[in-house]
Formats: sequence, C-alpha cells, structure tokens
Amino acid sequence: MALGSVSPISQLLHSNGRSVTQPPPFLAASNDGRLFVDFVGLYCKPKRTRRKFGASSGARSFPHFLATTSSAFKAVLDLGLSNSALHDEPDAPPDLRPKVANLDDIISERGACGVGFIANLENKESYEIIKDALTALSCMEHRGGCGADNDSGDGSGLMTSIPWDLFNNWANTQGIGSFHKLHTGVGMVFLPKDNDLLEEAKKVIVNTFRQEGLEVLGWRPVPVNTSIVGYYAKETMPNIQQVFVKVVKEDNVDNIERELYICRKLIERAASSEIWGNELYFCSLSNQTIVYKGMLRSEVLGLFYSDLQNDLYKSPFAIYHRRYSTNTSPRWPLAQPMRLLGHNGEINTIQGNLNWMQSRESSLKSPVWHGRENEICPYGNSKASDSANLDSAAEFLMRSGRTPEEALMILVPEAYKNHPTLMIKYPEVVAFYDYYKGQMEAWDGPALLLFSDGKTVGACLDRNGLRPARYWRTSDNVVYVASEVGVLPMDESKIIMKGRLGPGMMITVDLTSGQVYENTEVKKRVALSNPYGKWVKENLQSLKPVKFLSATGRDNDAILRHQQAFGYSSEDVQMVIETMAAQGKEPTFCMGDDIPLAILSQKPHMLYDYFKQRFAQVTNPAIDPLREGLVMSLEVNIGKRRNILEVGPENAKQVILSSPILNEGELEFLLKDPHLKCQILPTFFDIRKGLDGSLKKTLKKLCEAADEAVRNGSQLLVLSDRSDVLEPTRPAVPILLAVGSVHQHLIQNGLRMSASIVVDTAQCFSTHQFACLIGYGASAVCPYLALETCRQWRLSNKTVNLMRNGKMPTVTIEQAQKNFCKAVNSGLLKILSKMGISLLSSYCGAQIFEIYGLGKEIVDLAFCGSVSNIGGLTFDELARETLSFWVKAFSEDTAKRLENFGFIQFRPGGEYHGNNPEMSKLLHKAVRQKSESAFSVYQQHLANRPVNVLRDLLEFKSDRTPIPVGKVEPAASIVQRFCTGGMSLGAISRETHEAIAIAMNRLGGRSNSGEGGEDPIRWRPLTDVVDGYSPTLPHLKGLQNGDTATSAIKQVASGRFGVTPTFLVNASQLEIKIAQGAKPGEGGQLPGKKVSAYIARLRNSKPGVPLISPPPHHDIYSIEDLAQLIFDLHQVNPKAKVSVKLVAEAGIGTVASGVAKGNADIVQISGHDGGTGASPISSIKHAGGPWELGLTETHQTLIENGLRERVMLRVDGGFKSGVDVLLAAAMGADEYGFGSVAMIATGCVMARICHTNNCPVGVASQREELRARFPGVPGDLVNFFLYVAEEVRGMLAQLGYEKLDDIIGRTDILRRRDISLMKTQHLDLNYILSSVGLPKWSSTAIRNQDAHTNGPVLDDILLADPEISGAIEKEKVINKTIEIYNVDRAVCGRIAGVIAKKYGDTGFAGQLNITFTGSAGQSFACFLTPGMNIRLVGEANDYVGKGIAGGELVITPVDDTGFFPEDAAIVGNTCLYGATGGQIFVRGKAGERFAVRNSLAQAVVEGTGDHCCEYMTGGCVAVLGKVGRNVAAGMTGGLAYILDEDNTLLPKVNKEIVKIQRVTAPVGQMQLKNLIEAHVEKTGSGKGATILKEWDRYLPLFWQLVPPSEEDTPEACAEYEKPTADQVSLQSAQDNVSAVP
Repeated sequence: MALGSVSPISQLLHSNGRSVTQPPPFLAASNDGRLFVDFVGLYCKPKRTRRKFGASSGARSFPHFLATTSSAFKAVLDLGLSNSALHDEPDAPPDLRPKVANLDDIISERGACGVGFIANLENKESYEIIKDALTALSCMEHRGGCGADNDSGDGSGLMTSIPWDLFNNWANTQGIGSFHKLHTGVGMVFLPKDNDLLEEAKKVIVNTFRQEGLEVLGWRPVPVNTSIVGYYAKETMPNIQQVFVKVVKEDNVDNIERELYICRKLIERAASSEIWGNELYFCSLSNQTIVYKGMLRSEVLGLFYSDLQNDLYKSPFAIYHRRYSTNTSPRWPLAQPMRLLGHNGEINTIQGNLNWMQSRESSLKSPVWHGRENEICPYGNSKASDSANLDSAAEFLMRSGRTPEEALMILVPEAYKNHPTLMIKYPEVVAFYDYYKGQMEAWDGPALLLFSDGKTVGACLDRNGLRPARYWRTSDNVVYVASEVGVLPMDESKIIMKGRLGPGMMITVDLTSGQVYENTEVKKRVALSNPYGKWVKENLQSLKPVKFLSATGRDNDAILRHQQAFGYSSEDVQMVIETMAAQGKEPTFCMGDDIPLAILSQKPHMLYDYFKQRFAQVTNPAIDPLREGLVMSLEVNIGKRRNILEVGPENAKQVILSSPILNEGELEFLLKDPHLKCQILPTFFDIRKGLDGSLKKTLKKLCEAADEAVRNGSQLLVLSDRSDVLEPTRPAVPILLAVGSVHQHLIQNGLRMSASIVVDTAQCFSTHQFACLIGYGASAVCPYLALETCRQWRLSNKTVNLMRNGKMPTVTIEQAQKNFCKAVNSGLLKILSKMGISLLSSYCGAQIFEIYGLGKEIVDLAFCGSVSNIGGLTFDELARETLSFWVKAFSEDTAKRLENFGFIQFRPGGEYHGNNPEMSKLLHKAVRQKSESAFSVYQQHLANRPVNVLRDLLEFKSDRTPIPVGKVEPAASIVQRFCTGGMSLGAISRETHEAIAIAMNRLGGRSNSGEGGEDPIRWRPLTDVVDGYSPTLPHLKGLQNGDTATSAIKQVASGRFGVTPTFLVNASQLEIKIAQGAKPGEGGQLPGKKVSAYIARLRNSKPGVPLISPPPHHDIYSIEDLAQLIFDLHQVNPKAKVSVKLVAEAGIGTVASGVAKGNADIVQISGHDGGTGASPISSIKHAGGPWELGLTETHQTLIENGLRERVMLRVDGGFKSGVDVLLAAAMGADEYGFGSVAMIATGCVMARICHTNNCPVGVASQREELRARFPGVPGDLVNFFLYVAEEVRGMLAQLGYEKLDDIIGRTDILRRRDISLMKTQHLDLNYILSSVGLPKWSSTAIRNQDAHTNGPVLDDILLADPEISGAIEKEKVINKTIEIYNVDRAVCGRIAGVIAKKYGDTGFAGQLNITFTGSAGQSFACFLTPGMNIRLVGEANDYVGKGIAGGELVITPVDDTGFFPEDAAIVGNTCLYGATGGQIFVRGKAGERFAVRNSLAQAVVEGTGDHCCEYMTGGCVAVLGKVGRNVAAGMTGGLAYILDEDNTLLPKVNKEIVKIQRVTAPVGQMQLKNLIEAHVEKTGSGKGATILKEWDRYLPLFWQLVPPSEEDTPEACAEYEKPTADQVSLQSAQDNVSAVP
C-alpha cells in the first residue's frame, strides 16, 4: 500500500476522535458496511516535512504524515539492552509460592495511546479495511511516543481476523495444502534472534503441542522490511514467525480457542525456566484473530510487515493501536493490541488487582477446564504492563465461558450508583453490578478499551470517561470508532450516525448478525442472563447504621493513658480530632512540611508516618472529589468471595458497608453475624523475655492464628488492640504492621478471598492512617479511641461553655462523632482521588504508598511489593519505638496532659522545623544590614542543625587542590540559575509578589507568577522612580528606574485563572503545574476571605468566594494530553520554554521521560517539603517524597534513555543555602528554586497562619491594614541570592572546580557523612550516590538551547500569507478559506499570540474572518483574541476554544449530511476550558466538561456530556438539547440556560451551589433569545429556528441555573428595576454577565 498522498476529496470528513475528559463514543457510517472505532497515543518526530502547497488555493492533500520536527537532536546511545528487555509474561514454575505484585516493576512501565476499530456489519472481508486502519493509524502519529533516536516508536499494531487466503496461498507454494479454517490455529510468535536458541524454542513449542494432541503443520517466517526500523527497536527486534497447528479433537470454536489457550500457557511455563524464556512471546495464538505489532511508528507498521501490503490480506474488522510509553525502553511484546484488547489508558489500581487475582488462583474452578486450572495460572505478572495484565484477566474470563462484553462489565464497571437513567430504566443492570461488586474489585483508572474475540468487536470507556472515543456509521454499513475524528478521508453525505462514548459506556458489533448494540442494549442483554436482582435481594445484606454512644466509656484519666500509650499528641487531639468533630472537615493548615522524615527524627513517630501516599501525575489523572464525586464510592463488601467462575446465589452472601468507618455498635453487629463467623485476634506482643525478637515472633503467631481461623470457616477476622487494662509488658503491635502481615500471609497461602479483615483499634484517627490500613488490606476500621476522644471533647466543660457563649457552633454528642466520620470519609475520597482511584473497594489492598525508613525485613513480611528505596528500621528498632510511646502511660512522672511533639506547629522543645524563628531572624539581619558576618552566622546555624533532610547525611569530597575564588565563575552568572517558587498572588500579597519579581529581574534570575494571572501594569519597565518610590506601584519601596515587576515564569495551572493570550505571550517561560510539593494530586486552594476585589478581577472570579482548583485532569489527563498542552503553549508563544512541574515519588523518572518525549523544555522536580498558602494537614504531611530521590531518579532515567540533553532539570523544596545548591547540582540539577526562604528574606516571620488572611507582616494577607506593614524591599532578596552565589563560589573553589557545569551530575564528589542517627544505622544512600554517566552536553549548553519547536504548522502558512499579516499589521478586515485536517493542532493559537503581543487582549481593531473546512485537530481555535472570527465547517476534536479571550467561533457540519446535526457529536471534550471572553456557537453536541472553568465567554451548543459548566465563574452558556450528569458542579458565577423538553434535567443538576429556576426575568429572557437568534443566524441551526418560531411554547421549557453571586442580577431576578427589556442588546447582556461585582 502506498502511503503517498491521496488526491483531495471534495467533501472530506476527517475525524480524529479524541475527546478530552470523558471519552464519549460516536457512531458513523461508511458505504461498505463497516464500523470504525478509533482511540489514540503520543508523538514521534518523523523526518518528512509537512506539506506542499499549490500556488494560492487553500487546498492541501490529505496528510498521511504528521511532522513535528523538533529542534531536538538525535541522541543515539547504545544502551546495550539485555535480553531481559524482552521479558513479558513468563509463568512461575509450579513449585514457587505466589509472589506479591511489586510496585518497582509496575511503575517502570506506564503508557497511554491512540486506538480505534473499523468493522463491516455484513461481515464482508476486504483489504480496504486493512488499508483504512493503516491510514487512520498514521493520522494518530502525534498520539504516540518516540525514543531518543526519534525513530523507534513506542509501539503500534493491528488485530484482524485471520487472513486465510493469504496463508493458503503461502501453504500451496510450500506444498502443505490449504488449511482447514475450523481446525487450524495460527500463532504469531516473537522468537529469540540467536539461531541455536531459536531452534530450542521451536522444539519446546512443537513438543508442547504434540503432548496436547495438536499437530504442527508448518512454520512461516513473517516477511518484514527491517531497513525502516529505528535504531533502538532493531537492537531488540525478535525473530518473527507464524506457527500453524491442527486441532482435530474439538469441533466447537470456543473449545478450540480454549485448547490453544492451554497450549500457550504450558509453552510459557516451559519457557520460563530456559535462558531464552524472556525472548519468547506469543502476540496471538487463535483460530479467530491474529495480531501484527511491533516497536514501530504507526506510519511504518504497514511497510514493515509486507503481509499488510498484500491485497490477499482480508478481514471484516481491524483494531489498531498506537502506543505512547512513558518509559523509553518500550519492548516489542508490550506494543498493542494485546491478545483481546487494545487499551488506551492507565490502570491505577494495578498492584491491588494483581494481588487479588493471585489470591483468587486457589478458588477459581470451572468445569470447562476439566481440572486443569493449576496448569494455566498465574493470571497476572507484575513485570508486564497494566494493559497486558488487564488483557490476561479478561482473556481468562472469556476462555472460561464469559462473553467479551460481560468480562469487561465485570472488570471495568461504570459508576452505576445514583445514575438517574440506570436506576429508573435498567434495574437489572444495577443488580448485575451489585452482584459482581463483591466478587471482583474494579480495575480502576482512565481506560478506553477496544476488544474482539473475532465474533464480536466492541469498545468501552472507564467510569470517569477520561479518554476520548468517537464513533460513526456509514450508509454502506461500516462502523468506525476512534480516539479522534478526521483520521480517515470520508464522504460526509454517507455518514448516517455520529456519536461519542460517554463515561462507562460500551458499543459492540456482532459480526455474525451484523447488529450494532449501543450502551444500554449491550448491558441489558448481559444482565438478563441470570436472575442477579433476585440473588442480590435475597443474599446481600446492608449494614444498618447504629447510633453512636452518648457517653464516654472510660474516665478522663484512663482516656489520657490510652492516648499516651498509643502515641497521640496534643496536636493530634486538638488540631485534628477536635477540628473534625466540630466542623466535619479536615483541618486546613499552611506552609510546608519542614520537619525531618520520621526515620531521621529524634522523636518517636507512629508507624504510619513512614508511609507517603502515592499520587497521579501525567500518566494518569487525579479525580476531583469535590465536583466529580458522583463517580466515587466508599462502599465495601465484607465476607467470603467465592469462585467467580461459578455464577450462583451463594456468591452474593456478603454484608455491604456504606463506609469503611464503623462505630462500636456497628462492629458489634458484625461480630454477632452468624454467617460471618467472626474471629477476634488480639494484637499485643509480650516483652517479659526481652524486647529483641518479640515483635517478629508475635507477628508469626498472629498470622498462624489468622490462617487457622480462616481454615475453620471464619469469614471475618477482627484485629483488635482493645483491652480493659493496659499492661506495661504487653505493648500493642503497631496495627498497620499487624494488618499488613496477616493480609500478605493469607495471600501467599491462597486464603485471602475467604475472609475480610476488620480493624478495631486505638491507633487510628487521621485520614492518612485510615488510608494506610485500608491500602494494606483492611476492609473497615473501628477507631474506638478517636470516637471516645470526640465524646470526651464534647462533654468537657470548656466545649460546653464555648457553645453556650456562641463562640462555637453547637453540636450534639451524636453530631460530633458523625462529623468526625464525615471528615474521615471525605478525606479518604480525597486520598483515593489523588491517585485517580474512584472506588474504595479497588483501593483496598492496592498498597498505593511508598515507604521511607523501613528495612527490608519489615517490608518483605508486611508490606511486600511496596517501594522502600532507602531501607531503615529493623523489627527490633521498630519495637523500641513502639515501646517508647507505650511506657508513657505507666511512668509516675508522666504529665497530666498530652505532650505536644511540635510536629505541626513550631514550638520550643518540640520537633525541629527547618523554617524556624531563629533562622528567619538571622536571615533578616543578614539581608537587611547587608552584612557578610551576619550571613555567616546564618550559615553556621544551618550547619549545626539536627539532621533534617536526606541531603544532611551527605558531604563533599574532592581529589583536586583548592583554587583561588577569583578563578571561579562570577556570582552574576550563578544567580541566573536561581528561580523563586510558584506562589500565587492571592496566597501572598501584592507587595510580596511584586518585590520578589523585581528582585529576580534585577539579578537575571526568574520569579514565578503562581496560579492566578498577572496585572498587565507589571509588564512595563518603571521609568518614574523618585527616591525609591514609583506612582505606578505606589505600595512598594526601594525601587530603581528600569525595574520590572513581571514574572519571567508564568504558570498555567488547573484553575487557568488569568491565563489570557497576552499573559502567555509576555512570559519568557511557561510552567505547567501538574503537582505541588505541599499537596501533590490536588489543586490549589485560596480561602474566600483572601479573594479580594483585586484578586477576583485578575482571576475573573467573584470576591469572597473560595477557590479550590481541580486537580490537573481537564486537559492533562494523560501523557498525550500533556504533550498537547505543551504543543498549545509552544504554539501561542514559540519563544517561551515550557516547563512541567512534578513532585518527587517513586517512578518519577519514567514520568519525566514521557514529559521529555512530549517536547517539554524544562522538567521541574519539587520535594514534599514545599510550602503552600492553604492545604489540608494530611496532604501537607503525607504525600510526596524528598527531592533528593526524585532528582536522582529523573536525572539518571533521562540519561539512560538518551533524553537528558532535551530538557533542563530544575529542582526545589526547602532550599536555604549554597550547600543545598551544590548538593542538588551534584545530583544532576541545572537550576535551583527557592520558595519559602525567598518569602522569609522579604519579611515573612513564619507565623504559619497564611490560610487565615491574618499575616502579621502583610506577606500572606490581602487585608489593606496588614499589607501596609510589609517590611521588605527588592534589595533584601537580591542580597540573599548574591550571598548564596558567593557561598557556592567559595565551595567550588574549595573543591577545586571553576564552574558549576563541572560538577553537575557528579555524584562521585559526594560521600556519606559520618553521623549517627537516633533510630537506625541501616539507612542506605546508594540510590542517591549511584551514577549512570554524564549528559553528552554541558549544563550551560542544555540551558542555552532555544525553545523546542512544534515543527511546521498551519498557522505559519497563514501568517506567511501577505493578506493576513497585512491585516494584523494595519488592523484591516480580510476573509480567507482553507482546508484543515486532524493533524493540524492548536490552529489559530499562533496567530492569536502574534495579535496579543502587538495589541494586548482588547486592542486589535481589525478583523480576521477565516473559514476552515474539514476535521480540526485538538485545541482548535485556542487562545483567540478579539477581532478573530473563526468558522469551521466540519467537525473538531477535544479542547475547542481553550482559553479564548475574545472573538467569535462558529462550528457547523457540512450542508449535505446523512444525519441530523443536533443529534451528532461535532466537538470533543473540555471545550472553552478557562475561557476569558468571546462567543462560540456550535451546531451539534459537545462532549464532557463543556465550558469548564469558563470565566466570561458566551456559548450556545445543542447538547453536552457530563459535568457541563463545571467550576464556571462567569459568562453564559445556553444548551438547546440534552445534557449529561452533574451539571454546574462548583459553578460560582455566570448563568446557564438549559432546554428540558422531556423533564429529565433536575436529577442531573449538582444542587450544591446553584439554584434552578424558570426564565422569568425579562432581561434573562431577552439574553437567551438574543443568543439563540445569533446562533441561528451564524450556524443555520434547525433546532434554534424551531425554538424561535415557537418561542412561547419553548421558553417555559428552559431552566436557568443561577449561582448565589448572580441572584441579584437583572437576568436572574424578575423584580430588578432597570430600563425596559427592549433596550437591552446582546452586548449589554454580555456586559451584565461579565461584570465582576
């Protein structure tokens, strides 16, 4: 097949189906009876340039190749990839005990992709389908990734039915004779390259088939063209052959497939013990389907396999897939499709899923296997990718007799609870999900799955819809599904249906009957196969809520002793438990976590403090628990999980809990349940014979007792540390250790499915602690001492008096405990959501934590599979730490009140805090007096501090002689490597923000705008300074002429506050904030009292309304979407470098490789100790890792992957001095960020009350009277940075080096300090001290390269047109028409940037009227400015109108369509994200999250998916059709009008904020009518015309959604006195909506 250019087709539908946050499906049709489904991956840089142009016509040929030629060079490294690089799914030898899934293996393989399918409904085989699939695949190239050689793709592939004609043709030439279709199996096999090993492997395969009674008919070497394979891919390329086997003894297709499955499993098992075992892999072995795949770019797949160019290759369907692996050593077997599935997404719960699958192995039995189940396990493998594991679980269910649809409904269920449609119309589907919820934990995470067993082809989307999926069907009976629209040229008039897969939806094509089944039809058929409703009703019982106790069970003394013994501090009780009981939410705090890690601390810590929560970044998105909680659930099932292969009523015999937090009465109820046969296991260890060894012995006994109880039929184990009398010699085992040990022991003995673990403990009161217990295996927790503490607090005289005097809202004793549980529940949802997990049942046992400071023996016993890179405590050391709490309850001199350890607030005698009052005083003295001696006192203070961070355990060594400081590079060049942290204006005051920016600009360093926009007044240099004061910035002092207050780095965060085109073009760097050190996985938070009128104006929001940004998932929910956002920013400002801010965690190297492949210029690594203006305490304390580990991993992974030269590395988190800079440099960083210390230098006194708006020195307050006290001047910060640079120079001279370049990445100049730690000497720092070599370029060369480019783009062609450039230059009006394809991404962005740079956001008086025809790529018309009127005739993908600030955007289908425009999806997900102006009219439907974070734009659309108007703060949206669930979640400003013709809207609205009313105000009616009139005029909408024609009939069917801030506006309030309605024009209606009070 020639991949040349196809001549332009007149009406070209060109569909690139990526939708943004919830991939919905769409069906469209082509003329030869095929169904086409397409879902996509990230981008390579092909060598070809973009397109050739005709003289002046706008026509261009259909682009087969996307060329994003980057300025990146080829860094070709010989990685010497070993054979193990080809390791995929070996079976464990039968004698080995089950192994727990290992997080290290899992995080090294992450991926995301682009996928699709095409299917002919008449089951007609044709070569056309193969050709179309290859064409579509090459239009997905930007969704795939490439290695450092820019040529080895991460993987692409096709799954089709078996091309018998092709194979028979070959067989006849070989003299084998034609194959019997029913009785032949075909295997596509990757074999060892070495000839001897190849023969050995073949022998094993042939023998296994022979033993099973199958005859090998022949081997066919697959013809390939190796000349087009990339360098890395060639290194690991296997020998590819096909094996043909004869299956005689079966006649039924299912049995033949099952026989082939058993053979493959036996071959894998036999191979696993051979040296070539890693090099053998079956892509497929089947009688129905075959998979052609490899580590190839999508555009060369068809050239590599000659079979795919042979027109004898015919199939009625094809599934295609393009992979983007964030790990750059992708392997041939991990390309997709897998054997049944093509998967675009990321399974976040994979570690738990693998552990549970392994626990199931002993209970899985089915008659179809004839007792051979043991020969075919295991069903998972932690070394394979998440996709491969999901595939193998689905394959096992299907080979056991389930249909593909049913298998996927079990593994990837939708969010069916409270679903308005399902609950009412399809109760049987709800019953199906209820039945299986207790049998199989969901494989949770964003996923678009395409599947086929050869008879059915289908696609389904995860419950959150976080992948795009569009479908269409043509009049000639072909169905297409794809990640993007526009991947195939198509005659638009033949399309009879278009749609999108929404969250949790499924579409299947039955090839034998030619039927297409859409979502509910598929599910209904599956659900009706058994009486699930009856079984659930009769067997599944719900735990009814039991009232809380109304009095304390112990006296105050006994409660105090318990609290002391179990490690409570007064901070825990007062700041955490009491706050939760009083307010029902987690306490908010500020600043970062500047105390030592638990392992480095001299104070005893609870075991939980050694665990840090993992969080999603880049490869998968976090969820928004505040606004999208509808997809989340805390329900858990308790009781035995029986054999999932046998369907029957007894499987449903379980107890369901609505939350994992039990009170005493509810625990009692479970204990008495006769069916559960509960067994209580006390968890105390005996130290009468000495401490050493006692803890480990007890754990062993505990596990044996658990084992015995389960074997005797107990279905509920209660681990309890409750006892009436505490004994000094019987301390309690840390309950997390007990849970982990029992959980792991039962998994390894195959008993874990038979019983649930519930914990009855005193050692649990904060959300993090509940999460740890559940994550390591507990199903529920009764926190008896925390509840007792709540009761004690409510009954205390102090509380009673405060409530009586009105100083505190009154709560009853019942309410106080309910509040506590409510706070824990919402905290748990937040912790799950950080990792992108929506179901507690999937989080349970998923071990989503990292360990800092526990040694191998503890991890292997109780937390097996978790990462613990630095080692740490032994059992005996842990026992000592536990005992140090326990003894406090018995010593005579113990205080009569709880000790305050000072873990949260600094206090004398408490825990050491890095940012402490003494340090800030010394620093203020040094910078204000500009005194070197004072600065050396500050340095001395830092040098003498206790060990606080990992780097304090290191020192420098050098084999060179010292040199004079004069020879070292000057301070002026060192300070250019310094940056300040991303602190938003709002979190800190205007004075602080501007002073920091001015100081950094004087030095040539960089300040960071943070999230929240920037006042344009700051972009011009000052020229009016007299005596240090300027009328332009009258609130500042110490200014000089020539100062500018602009932030060189401008941040683009998830809230998109103030991100306008002008903001973007005035930046020298743009930072995408994926995560923040103080609270990774969550969005920013600005308390309402800090949102002053000025802040609200900059952010286009409402004064006084709190702003909690969503976590970054709207347009960064996968690696390919992040690459798209990077592309958008490079598009609008091609000169600015783009940085991506990540937070240290295990696996960050893999993520950073993906970011580098996504064309970022800078990767920033933040430590967990970064500061924040406001955040929940548990987030500050318990998420993220030290930057020392994150930086080391990132630097070394990038070097191993040949990507280190592409990106600059910046690091921040707790930097205070030159020592920190030098250590970071040695670990590989090029630039250094200072956050909190820069604030301290400008005046902060570390009062730690930022979140209250009461900062005593006006640094972090918006109150005028406090801001007047701001003491700082820019010069203070300049002094600080110059001192730090001089300190760096002095140390370089001492070590004998002339410049920083010479030591960057040189871990060999570091060694461990000889320093004894309180808790253990077993810390292992080799992880930090190891080295994999140095980058090819110097740090300076890496820093000085130009910003990466997007390569040739359509905007450049438009800007080169003299008419367009002239119109911009002279503000004229022009009209243009041009064709567009799905590979044209972010079109109009660069033009908008040019206009914004010249005229600002509102100054352009000309008009560019540009019409595009075709299918637009992602981010179409992003960042438009006023004066741009853009029209698209065709369709568009995700992110249409992202960040538009003005102008007009009209999208309409071509005139002659075979479908009704108002029923078709015409734009993708997340349109108008962060829009700050402009108007958009869409004739057709949009996907999920339409107008999310819209601040001022006006929009008319004819239907939307879920989450419409989410988090909107202004503007106006009119929807003339149906909407999805969760409308107006978090909407605090603006208005929405929604047409509700069948009265189904109300249950879909999120009623937390908005009020719903009819459109009664005359001004509102006028506004709506004017918008619809404009819509009809611009798009020719039939629906709009009907509404206008019958206005009086339709007006009463509209609802108006009104947030509190808009209730008094004339549009929403009928009584409002104003000029008569006729005088209100569209423009003034717009002003009213836009007005910020």
